[in-house]
Amino acid sequence: MKSLSFVGSTSNCSIAIHGKLPVLFGDKIKFQQIFANLIGNAIKYNDKPEINIQISAEEKEHDWLIVVKDNGPGIDSRFYEKIFVIFQTLNPRDTVESTGVGLAIVKKIIEEEGGEIWVESELKKGSEFKFTWPKVAKT
Repeated sequence: MKSLSFVGSTSNCSIAIHGKLPVLFGDKIKFQQIFANLIGNAIKYNDKPEINIQISAEEKEHDWLIVVKDNGPGIDSRFYEKIFVIFQTLNPRDTVESTGVGLAIVKKIIEEEGGEIWVESELKKGSEFKFTWPKVAKT
């Protein structure tokens, strides 16, 4: 397991990579947008004094399953679909700065490449954002 730690002025954050991550084929900018949004949200919305993020991958028959897991507040299952809709946020805009476009962009990128994204979460224990990415580049 590889681990990265970041110490900020208000919180501690560690990012652990479990196992070996695959070589994914696609546009570098799109991958940056996907991971910047998923990791950024895991940090931004985390309510714990120690922020823990884990990234892992699992090989499937035709694609890779990538998981970004956090120890944050979790998401109520009633909102699983809403969070991927553009301009939708779960927090009041005066409490957390958010445009509500990040996860909508992530979903669009992943689906354009033939993958899927979803969230699994337990309140007060964290969330797992899971997405699939094809092993073979889309032509």
